[in-house]
Amino acid sequence: MSTVEEFRTEVRDWLRAHLTGEFAALKGRGGPGREHEAFAERLAWERHMAAHGWTCVGWPEQYGGRGASIEQQIAFHEEYALADAPARVNHIGEQLLGPTLIEHGTEEQKARFLPPIRAVEELWCQGYSEPDAGSDLANVRTRAVREGDEWVVTGQKIWTSLAHESQWCFVVARTEAPGARRHSGLSYLLVPLDRPGVEIRPIVQLTGTSEFNEVFFDGARTPASHVVGAPGDGWRIAMATLGYERGVSTLGQQVGFRREWEGLAELARRNGTLADPLIRDRLVQAWIGLETLRATALRGDVDASTAKLAWSHWHRDLGELAMDVCGAASTLAAGAPYELDDWQRLFLFSRADTVYAGSSEIQRNIIAERVLGLPKEARA
Repeated sequence: MSTVEEFRTEVRDWLRAHLTGEFAALKGRGGPGREHEAFAERLAWERHMAAHGWTCVGWPEQYGGRGASIEQQIAFHEEYALADAPARVNHIGEQLLGPTLIEHGTEEQKARFLPPIRAVEELWCQGYSEPDAGSDLANVRTRAVREGDEWVVTGQKIWTSLAHESQWCFVVARTEAPGARRHSGLSYLLVPLDRPGVEIRPIVQLTGTSEFNEVFFDGARTPASHVVGAPGDGWRIAMATLGYERGVSTLGQQVGFRREWEGLAELARRNGTLADPLIRDRLVQAWIGLETLRATALRGDVDASTAKLAWSHWHRDLGELAMDVCGAASTLAAGAPYELDDWQRLFLFSRADTVYAGSSEIQRNIIAERVLGLPKEARA
């Protein structure tokens, strides 16, 4: 096993050698609010990575990964972001479902689903939120009924990122009779999206793009063996997935945050707003916040809800600061009918940061009740 610095150098050298030719134009493409950019080309890039052994680096070697340590995974995500490599299209499968299956799946499930994830042959989306159960996952209404050798799924999911590009969805559904306690009676099902009974409708966002979707299940079927963990154990499995969602890959995200901060500071220098002491103070506070985010992520022992709350509000505040640095011009689209520049897109899309992956209100409740041990909020 190479040292962390040797591994970092290997990653850096490979990216420098391969982000060339047909892939050179992909630098900086994609990401939140921009997932529509060069999607097919980014998919080809990621399959190129897979062919050279650079997907799923943190997975155990027996499942096709490199068995990279936490420190090496941090190095990988940081170098990937520093190279301005394109946003990943397989994040949900590689970083969320894959580790969940490795820890909780059957050997048959691992054999069926892990190789296509590693090879970027099957893309996944996450079926958690619903119109009446956003961050309150325990309130899901989507139901699954066992009929012979299949589960029959009926219900609706919403804010499903990249469902329109995915072949599979891991779905939290209620599988026990109505009246079961909120956190019990849920199951974690692997459901194909290219079958009868599934309808996907893109949702147009403030940015004018549509990476979120509504997914309707009307008697959609999946094999009975496609339940992860035992039926009724879905809450525990779903929480495990959320833990992976807020793992070391967020350090790569923070490299992108730092690039945004540096670009905004440079813009403030060029347009003269840096002379404003309030703007200057807010830029300094943003830099301090960014350093705090990194230190927190490197500790690795911080509650996931605390980390999510911190980075989402930091990013939202940076978007608001960007509008003040840009001044009145920030209210005008760059072109007709609705062409946004990078700062406008940052401001608009970062509004979603405090909502998706668990709204700030729910995160605060979790911290209060489960971390600090405060009395639970009164519920009907």
